[in-house]
Amino acid sequence: MEELPVDFLHWGVAVLPLVLLLIMLVVLKWSGQLAGGVALAVAAASAFLLYEAPLDNVAVGVGQGLWDAFFILLVVWPALLLYQTTKEAGAFTAIREGIQEHSRNYLFLILAFGWVFASFLQGIAGFGAPIAVVAPLLIGLGVKPVTAVVIPLIGHAWANMFGTLAVGWIATINVIELQEQSLTLLYTGILLWIPNIIAGFMICWLFAKWKGVKEGFWVVIIISAIHGGGQVALTQINPTLSNFVPAAVALGVLFLMARRDKYKEKTDLEDESDILEESDSDDDEPKADMGLHKAFMPYYVLTGLSILMLGIPFIHDFLDQFEFGPPFPAVETGYGFEQEAEEAYSPIAPLTHPGMYLFISVIFGYFWYKKLGKYNNKAGKDILTGFKDNAVGASLAISAFLTMTQVLENSGQTTVLALGIAEVSPPAVYVALASLIGVIGSFMTSSNTSSNILFSPLHGSVSQTMDELRLSHLIAAQSAGGAIGNSISPANVILGTSTAGLKGKDAEVFKPTLLFSLISVFFVALLSVVFHFVFPG
Repeated sequence: MEELPVDFLHWGVAVLPLVLLLIMLVVLKWSGQLAGGVALAVAAASAFLLYEAPLDNVAVGVGQGLWDAFFILLVVWPALLLYQTTKEAGAFTAIREGIQEHSRNYLFLILAFGWVFASFLQGIAGFGAPIAVVAPLLIGLGVKPVTAVVIPLIGHAWANMFGTLAVGWIATINVIELQEQSLTLLYTGILLWIPNIIAGFMICWLFAKWKGVKEGFWVVIIISAIHGGGQVALTQINPTLSNFVPAAVALGVLFLMARRDKYKEKTDLEDESDILEESDSDDDEPKADMGLHKAFMPYYVLTGLSILMLGIPFIHDFLDQFEFGPPFPAVETGYGFEQEAEEAYSPIAPLTHPGMYLFISVIFGYFWYKKLGKYNNKAGKDILTGFKDNAVGASLAISAFLTMTQVLENSGQTTVLALGIAEVSPPAVYVALASLIGVIGSFMTSSNTSSNILFSPLHGSVSQTMDELRLSHLIAAQSAGGAIGNSISPANVILGTSTAGLKGKDAEVFKPTLLFSLISVFFVALLSVVFHFVFPG
């Protein structure tokens, strides 16, 4: 690593694919597969021409990226099938009508699904499941598709670090030695509270601007106190359950709140909101002939399986031992930057992968709706056609994004990117930028866990060269930034737009999620600097 050239030329070339990716997706509004393909080509060219990465180095990066993409596509494909299966049965109409019988307060319902239920799913399943499951449900409630994707993207972000039974934390302490684990957990929990409460209020703002914030104020305060406060407290007791338990409690509290008249009745804000489809002509629409619980049954199966198999530690640990991953050889660049050989790279545990439970829910849903007589003779063909129309583009885009990431990593460009930031940053600035590095890591990999694996060792090295730095501050900032970055990860955005049937709408999703990320990382960085001065190393 010491031999890597950390200069303006090499740093600028390393950051170029990421900058181009943002410009192509947000400004030029190119499709995900085209933008990803161009960014991949630029990353490979710079690896070969400037970073002295031989062809075998680039080839290994491509192979690892495709495997990482396969991991995510195992969520995307069954999620697409579940959406098409549910849509073809007319179940989304039934879900909307059934929920309206219990509450017609749309802001409350959107917070319930897009923030609270999405966080709950992240707590037990993760790996994109909250986006893939919740976006179609919000569309079924009458939310416009673009906003239906934005809401779970920002709503679940805070839960990434300690969700899925704290896999992000476990991975972090496996790659770096932390002397002050309890303090690191405490700082991380406090920082993650920031994107949680910002997400709640931003969802209210998306619904009806400041009137929405006023209307949803107490719901956000109460749920955020449970989410954020509960997670902070439990990080000091049992980090593995520090997200799952508060997320489950918040879901229970939401059911109690739904009994209050305030959250049952329709408000004037529904007429002012511009994120709802024009669907007030209920008298003209055919009523669903299926009850809420029958329509929601595949999602009950999904939730029940996830809780049983992933939420109970000894069952999860037993199922998680069955895993497999491809081997990759060691590779090295002309600068001496090495990647060790992998006997089983990033192994997949199929029995604990959320794609497994999504697929089981698809099979159950198809035969369940068929038994209820909701399909005609062409239903199977229509489901597969809808799946194919969205799956091809999403698969190509996600594969390109993650392949680009691994080419950058194996050639040393990712390391140069982070080292360049470290070299020009005084300690207080570096603490702030650690959260930005976390965002960059998640933007590239679509994973808080992968972001921490990539950059935590770097923070460890930097902290040893600057006496004023405290590693617990850096890892906390890195982890919070990694959680926030999930909301703008191109792979996650494509996952959402594909399951919502939104071809070519990626740029419209990026704009609000980018705003959320910028606001959140600003306050996380600010509080990280406060920690640095108030609790110095």
